[in-house]
Amino acid sequence: MISRVRVWLNRTYAENVFFMDQLRRNPDARAVEIHATHGDPDSPVLAAADTAEPEPEGLSPAAYVEYALAVCVRRGIDVFVPRLHQAAIVAHRAEFEAAGTALLAPPPEAVAVFRDKVVAYEAVRAAGVPVPPWWRVRTADELLAAVEELEQRGDRACFKPASGAGGVGFRTVTRDPFSLGHLNGFPSPHVPLRLVVDALRAADEPVDWLVMPRLEQPEVSVDLLTGPDDRVRMAVGRTKNGRRRGFTLGERWLAPARRIAEEFGLHHLSNVQFRMYGDRPVLMDVNTRPAGGLHQLSLCGINAPWAAVRLALGDDPGELVPPFLGQDYAVVSGPRPLLPVSLPQQRTDLAARPAPAPDPASGRGVPSAGPLGAAAPDTAAGAPA
Repeated sequence: MISRVRVWLNRTYAENVFFMDQLRRNPDARAVEIHATHGDPDSPVLAAADTAEPEPEGLSPAAYVEYALAVCVRRGIDVFVPRLHQAAIVAHRAEFEAAGTALLAPPPEAVAVFRDKVVAYEAVRAAGVPVPPWWRVRTADELLAAVEELEQRGDRACFKPASGAGGVGFRTVTRDPFSLGHLNGFPSPHVPLRLVVDALRAADEPVDWLVMPRLEQPEVSVDLLTGPDDRVRMAVGRTKNGRRRGFTLGERWLAPARRIAEEFGLHHLSNVQFRMYGDRPVLMDVNTRPAGGLHQLSLCGINAPWAAVRLALGDDPGELVPPFLGQDYAVVSGPRPLLPVSLPQQRTDLAARPAPAPDPASGRGVPSAGPLGAAAPDTAAGAPA
């Protein structure tokens, strides 16, 4: 009898409820048990999981690694998909492997390159992939100099944190004075340059921003699955142009994305984003984690989350080529259930099942002090085991 696969997602994005759905609907009909942890008790990923716990707050990266190792041992986790403290976790890959847990994440060298956008742009440009012009700024005077140079080129300036994800902190600079026009309708990412300069000069410490030209649509987000041998198993582009979404296998997008994944060892799931600068695609961002929209590849007949779990477990899925490209679509929001009770949440049939005995071959097993799914008191209280 084939055992079920236990997968853990830590403090992940709400969209990954669809990642979970695809794992359960895998084409191999393999039983999958999903554990989720989060700092927000109302995250829908907690309700979508089979078992869930609150994450401890205030842990240093090193302390979080200890917590994560304890969770993997106690829960018998086969595959861990880390988002929070990814860099610290992948630096301890050998310890997780010794505990019987495979990390669905790139090696620490790859994560380090793409944590800082300036370091990433320099490295990617050296690898021959086009990037937009950029300036790293920390003061108001540096910001003004960068904006003025971009405007002299005929570009519109924007800025974002040198380290960050999900578009947090992104703003487009405008010379328009602040007026009621900025207060009409929905909040806008456009901000008057004078307000930004005044805020920087009044700040107690410097910022760390990347200033660059405002890139144009279409945006193409390439989802990749790469093996530990640096060979890409899957590369599919998702196009975004306003509300309209679609798919592409165009090599002008896929070829540079593959080069980045292979050159820098972006093992397992990653995401490389491009936009247009003039008449050519340039790199916008690289994510060393599964993209929130990864599940949309199901419209092309691909179950990327399950292929990634297979690869992490050493079962090579081979090359994944879409059997067809889905039609254009739009993304709309919809309801998802939340937990009706406080954490920890356990699925009834799992809580009633005895914990598996230790495997003599691997030495791994869930401690016998309680059934699988029963949280230890110290962990439920938010302390590392």
